[in-house]
Amino acid sequence: MGTSKFGKQGWTPDRIGNLNGKTYVITGTTSGTGFEAAKILLSKGAKVVMLNRNTKKAEDTISTIKQELGNNIDVTSIQMNLAEQASVRKAAGEVLKTVSQIDALICNAAIAQVPKQTLTVDGFESQLGVNHYSNFLLQGLLYPRIEQSKGRIVVVGSMGYNMGIKTIQFEDMNWDTNYSPNSVYSQSKLAQIMCVYELQDRLLKAGKPDVKVFACHPGASRTSLIKTSGSLMTRFVWQLMKLSPFVQSAERGAYPQLMCATEPNLDPSGFYGPTGRNNWRGPVGEHQLEPHAKDKAVGEKLWEVSEMATGWEWNL
Repeated sequence: MGTSKFGKQGWTPDRIGNLNGKTYVITGTTSGTGFEAAKILLSKGAKVVMLNRNTKKAEDTISTIKQELGNNIDVTSIQMNLAEQASVRKAAGEVLKTVSQIDALICNAAIAQVPKQTLTVDGFESQLGVNHYSNFLLQGLLYPRIEQSKGRIVVVGSMGYNMGIKTIQFEDMNWDTNYSPNSVYSQSKLAQIMCVYELQDRLLKAGKPDVKVFACHPGASRTSLIKTSGSLMTRFVWQLMKLSPFVQSAERGAYPQLMCATEPNLDPSGFYGPTGRNNWRGPVGEHQLEPHAKDKAVGEKLWEVSEMATGWEWNL
């Protein structure tokens, strides 16, 4: 299908109509694709609830966007640290208390290339803990409100899902013996994407077609993801790459998640992102997902492991 559905240019935010009365909850909006996504949604009249670790940065972000779009935008911020399950539970409670509908939850925040094995306070390897387990928990906690709103869950994965082992390393989820920054990042992104399709199956089985779950990725965009957490060498290489023609702007990197959050009649079984070379850049649309990311047996087992790790049962 590629980009044909959206013409040669692929999907762009011009397709988004007036979003008055719609509410979007987005993680990680102080920089990069999350910042751009929040700004575009606000510019279309949506209410945006930002979930960020750093409250000072979140306040600065809101000021920056207000300078551009005016003071009338409807934007709030709730503190949440994805490295702590307790923080995720507290933030979700706050969202449920203050937000009466969720048209889409956009799980955008992530960490990458953590140089050596680091454990979260809950005892998880940090990339898996932040990128997968906490997002799994957040989706579960907010699910009832999303269901009431007939809303969507949008998971921002990465082409990195295909750069490591082609399955989940169940026998050593913390990578005690073979830790490497890239393999584990890849694993965390594969886990996120697999649970999207597993959740789709579970919703279908439970007879709940109203909630749609999507997987997408930003391609290679100019964001601070690696700048802040990679090793010196990785950061150096990334700085060079950012100047290269293979990399697109953070704004374009936000298009796939915006499409998955707003485009009507989008097929949830697809995988969405730039469709150009290596899926790094180019027109945004649906493109191929490697079959191992939809391995049913692995997906089911991962779901059970994730429920146990987070102490959260979905009960669909």
